[in-house]
Amino acid sequence: MVFSQPRKALAGARALLANRPGPFEASVAHHVLGLFERDFGDLTTALGHLRRARALARRTGSATREADVLATLGIALVHSGRTRPGLAALDQARERSAGVSAAKILFLRAGALWILGRHREALDDLRRALPELRGAGDTIYTARALTLRATLLLALGSVERADQDFLVAERLWATTDQEHDKVVALENRGRAAFRSGDLPAALGHFDEAAGRYLALGTPAFVLEMERCAALMAAGLPREALERADASIDLLDRTGGQPTRRAQLLFTAAGAALAAGDPDTAIARVRPAIRLFAAQKREWWETHARLTLCQARFASGRISPSLARDAAALAATLSRLGSPEDVQAFLLAGRAALALGRAEEAAPHLARAARGRFRGPAFARADGWLAHALRAESEGRPRGVLDACRRGLDVLDEHRLTLGASELRARATARGAELAALAQRVSRRSGDARRLLAWSERWRATALAVPPARSPGDRELLRDVTAFREIASRADAARSAGAPVASLDRERARLEREIRGRTLTMRARGEPGGDRFDAGAMLRRLGGTRLVEIAEVDGDLHVLLCGEGRVRGYGAGRIADAAAEVEHLRAGLRRLAYEGAPRRLALVEEAGRRLQDMLFGQAARHLGEGPIVIVPPGRLHGVPWAVLPALRDRVVSVSPSARAWLRAVDLVPPPAGGPASGIVLVRGPGLGSGGGEVPPLARLYGGAAVLEEGGATASAVLKAIDGARLAHIAAHGIFRADSPMFSSLRMADGPLTVYEFERLGRAPHRIILPSCDSGGLQPVGADELLGLAAALLPLGTAGIVAGLVPVHDEAVIPLMLALHAGLSAGRSTAEALRDARREIPDDPLHQATAWSFTAIGAA
Repeated sequence: MVFSQPRKALAGARALLANRPGPFEASVAHHVLGLFERDFGDLTTALGHLRRARALARRTGSATREADVLATLGIALVHSGRTRPGLAALDQARERSAGVSAAKILFLRAGALWILGRHREALDDLRRALPELRGAGDTIYTARALTLRATLLLALGSVERADQDFLVAERLWATTDQEHDKVVALENRGRAAFRSGDLPAALGHFDEAAGRYLALGTPAFVLEMERCAALMAAGLPREALERADASIDLLDRTGGQPTRRAQLLFTAAGAALAAGDPDTAIARVRPAIRLFAAQKREWWETHARLTLCQARFASGRISPSLARDAAALAATLSRLGSPEDVQAFLLAGRAALALGRAEEAAPHLARAARGRFRGPAFARADGWLAHALRAESEGRPRGVLDACRRGLDVLDEHRLTLGASELRARATARGAELAALAQRVSRRSGDARRLLAWSERWRATALAVPPARSPGDRELLRDVTAFREIASRADAARSAGAPVASLDRERARLEREIRGRTLTMRARGEPGGDRFDAGAMLRRLGGTRLVEIAEVDGDLHVLLCGEGRVRGYGAGRIADAAAEVEHLRAGLRRLAYEGAPRRLALVEEAGRRLQDMLFGQAARHLGEGPIVIVPPGRLHGVPWAVLPALRDRVVSVSPSARAWLRAVDLVPPPAGGPASGIVLVRGPGLGSGGGEVPPLARLYGGAAVLEEGGATASAVLKAIDGARLAHIAAHGIFRADSPMFSSLRMADGPLTVYEFERLGRAPHRIILPSCDSGGLQPVGADELLGLAAALLPLGTAGIVAGLVPVHDEAVIPLMLALHAGLSAGRSTAEALRDARREIPDDPLHQATAWSFTAIGAA
């Protein structure tokens, strides 16, 4: 009952002890209390109960009773870090038992050996125990033994065999009332799904298991470690680090097992490393190494030392000793049968290359490259990275590019199993080094067209296909509606000066629920789109110039496409350009709200500096026609119209050249009349009251107008689905911390990116005259998240959006001039260029005009 009904088991044991039982019954009661405290509470308390249970068992004269307690005590001692006495207690228990009892002790000893990382010895014990347990018809222990065997097989890389054991164990658990073990079975399904590369299924199983553990009232430290690994694979290492640290805090408060504390520290170190924080990784992993060493857990200690070496490498602390340590760890991991030996050999090779020792690196990279044909997608991609690095060190550029291509193809297969656009975007981080390596080789070749092709290969891939949708997910719709209501109440309370702490907590909870549901959505099996064809793009450009800005090793390279050729130019450093962009955006914000005319000259000067950093000599060769700019993710917030070379040009921006080509091919919905398919929305709380909407309604006679209480989120979504043109005047909020919760404020609360993704077809053109509506957060390798990124793959061909907070009143003349151009048949970029010429010539209106950008091709 400890694992099926823990609260009832505890109450029963305490009631039994209160009645002054005999030694046998008292031994059982203390055993129950020790079991619970060992796995779910304070380990010191557990050891006290188990020692008392053993002393009582001796008084009964029952060898079976004493052996049972000894085995539980042995595992508790192992968890406490006292490995030798723990294993000795298990051996004593084995000597005092026979038959089925002995088989149970073998299973328990296998569990202790698993904790220690002695996987093959544990498998030997299970091989001897399972026939006896099966023959006796002991369903519970047979299921537990199969679960443990599957866990061991997973650690050794045998995913298919592990999955078979998990399935058999799950069928056995279904015939019992062991609720805790049933949740463990669900957790194991997630573990197997993760190891086989099915990330949405893994996250779904882990989330469901966490809810069921919560209902049982038992902590789930092992589950949190598994979920952290899945979050790291999903490109969410910061979340993984927060979860691991929270679990460490909980374990410390409850006096939990030092073995689990060591593993949680190791998990936190891996998450910090994946998040680009090697110093935090080192701070977490060093105490983990000390604990593992004291606990005699060689498997775990070796893996933790590998993380330490990886963190040293990531922080630039590369030395001959690091290369030696990595090589020694690789050999040990191979001896232990760990699939992570690929990572260790890769690290040893990279360290040797960084030290200029190509000959020393070659055998390590060759060993790591063997992993390119086995294991999950990330492991195979790492194998291809090793193969590419070896080819680069040997001066074989074709070999490098072939290995990079095949590695990215592997990651493409994985990426297209993910339904959520956020997961697709973040998962590309694992291919960043392969893409960068191919770009580096292409740049050295001096072939601008090749560099263009490789810059496109791993850019904005998440926008190639729409996100998965599940319109029938009632729970998701319920949570989204509740989130909007809570957010609206919180905003109202905050405006009134009322307490909002409880509302903010509930809003944060709903955000977690919504995000969790969307991350588990499965892909619909769409292809990833056509490969980029530079020749086809050049033919489609006509008189337009496409300027792709590529970043290679921190340097910006301008690829100017037009007139049937691609020309390359050097430019500045991306770090300098990004800093100047923030300075420029800050200047525009001040002009919008402070009204200081002298700042206009400062903004213009910043624009000139930024132009030199972004374009270099290419600025002199832009020609006379329209310009399409394809910047790297970190530079999508550039207010391009401030740059002198672009100030009076038709300029549009696209996440990638492929995205621009797709937008060019989009056909607008057929018009059923002069204003058919035009939607005008006026949200609440605008300083201008959305003053442009009434004259726009007259311009587009018969347009659908939603305003005041009628401009609810559901009504707006229904109206704009499939529209030819939508104009939404509403307050915008860009959430850099969680871009999918960026929103537009409707009458009943925020309309988030998640809800825009549920559109059947996004409006062909959409105008967003609101603050930060064009905000995009760079994630992954070179991906973007935000409102515009959500609309493009859903059928929107042209967007006009604000990049910074803007003055509501100053927006009105700009929007009226913009729509005059659109109604005359101009593209969004042409209409925006012309509108800038027609607005009042003062700093406020000028800054407002510069704060908007055209995205797409329509």
